[in-house]
Amino acid sequence: MGRFSLARALTMGAVMLASLSPVLAQGKLDKVSFGTNWVAEAEHGGFFQAVVDGTYKNYGLDVTIVPGGPNVNNRILLISGKLDFFMSANTLQSFDAVANNVPVIAIAAIFQKDPQVFVSHPDPKVTKLEDLKSKTLFISREGVVSYFQWMKQEYGFSESRVKPYNYNAQPFIVDKNSAMQGYVTSEPFLIEKQAGFKPHVMLLADYGLNGYSTLIEARRETLEKSPDMVQRFVDASIIGWYNYLYGDSKAANAMIKKLNPEMTDDLLAYSTATMRDQGIVDSGDALKDGIGAMSDARVASFFDKMSRAGVVKRDIDYRRAYTLQFVNKGVGLDLRPKK
Repeated sequence: MGRFSLARALTMGAVMLASLSPVLAQGKLDKVSFGTNWVAEAEHGGFFQAVVDGTYKNYGLDVTIVPGGPNVNNRILLISGKLDFFMSANTLQSFDAVANNVPVIAIAAIFQKDPQVFVSHPDPKVTKLEDLKSKTLFISREGVVSYFQWMKQEYGFSESRVKPYNYNAQPFIVDKNSAMQGYVTSEPFLIEKQAGFKPHVMLLADYGLNGYSTLIEARRETLEKSPDMVQRFVDASIIGWYNYLYGDSKAANAMIKKLNPEMTDDLLAYSTATMRDQGIVDSGDALKDGIGAMSDARVASFFDKMSRAGVVKRDIDYRRAYTLQFVNKGVGLDLRPKK
C-alpha cells in the first residue's frame, strides 16, 4: 500500500471510530430494565428476540426483561424509577397518564392494531360486529369502561347484554347465543382447543378501534437525560421485532417458555402467525416508517373517538401522551421479506 493510500485509510478509520457511540467505542454496555405487562408470551417476542440474538448488545445495551403478571405492577415500578421502560397495553393508558399527571410518555407503538377481538359461535347470520347486538357479551370490567363505551357510541350496543368476563371461556362455550372478548393472538386458538369448534373472530381494529397497542413507555426525565440511550433501545427493539416475525425465533421462544412454563409451541406458532397475517405489528404507517410508527393524525382520531364515547375527558392535552422523536425513521425496513 502506498504512503498516501495508507494515510487515507488510517484517517477514514479514525473518522469511523469517532462516529461510533462512546458507549460502543468503549465496549461498555448501558444497563437497561424493561418491564412487560403480562407473563412472557409471543406478543412480547420481539423484545426477547433482541436479547437472545445480541441486537440490544450491538446497540450498547445490557437489557433485562422483567415479566409482568396478575400480581405484578411493572408500570408502578417504571413511575418509581425502578424500571427504565415499560410495555403499556394501549393508547388509553397514555391518555390516562396525562389526565393524572403521571410523568411517563409513549415513545413507540409496536402494535399498529389493537389485538382486541370478540369471538362468537359459528353462525352464518353473524358476519359483522353489529350482528352481536342480540348476543350475550362476556366483557371484563376494564373492557366495559373502555372499548365497550366506544361500541355503544359507534354501533349502538347496550350494557343490558353484558355479563362479567372473568377470563374463563367456559360460560361462553356453553352459551351458543353469546360472544366473548379476547385477543386475536390467543383466545381463538384456545377456544378451538377447548371446545372443538372454530369461533368466528371480529377484530375491533377492523371496525374503527384505531388506538395503538403494546407501546413502549418511559419517564420524561429519561428522555431528557438519556435521549441517545432511549433511541438505541427503541431502534434495537424494532430490529428485534422484525427478526422475531420474519427470522429465526427459536431462541426467543425458548426464553419465553423458560420464563412461562405454561406456554406451548403450538400457541407460540399460532400467535406469531396471527400477528403476521393480521398485520398487528407490521401494517399501516409501519409499512413505510418502520415498526413502532406513530402519527399525530392517528392519535388525534383515536382521542376524538374516545372522548365522544366518554372514555376520556375532552379537555386533557392528549398530545402530551406521546412523542414522535424516536420513531418513523425507517429502522429495520430492509429486514422485511420482499414480496
